[in-house]
Amino acid sequence: MTQLRLTELTDELERVADRLRAADLDPHDAARLVDECARLAAAAASELDRAARAAGEQVNPQP
Repeated sequence: MTQLRLTELTDELERVADRLRAADLDPHDAARLVDECARLAAAAASELDRAARAAGEQVNPQP
């Protein structure tokens, strides 16, 4: 599930970043999109952290 979620987050982050690059944004919309980029990046970081912890548990199972 993590890989699918990371793909979804990456796709959404790319869409939001494309909208942010648009020259016709007013400052309020640009700020909202920057916040959305930050939220998506944080969600992706959480997914990566979960995947890393899960991989570590598989490599070093607890007795």
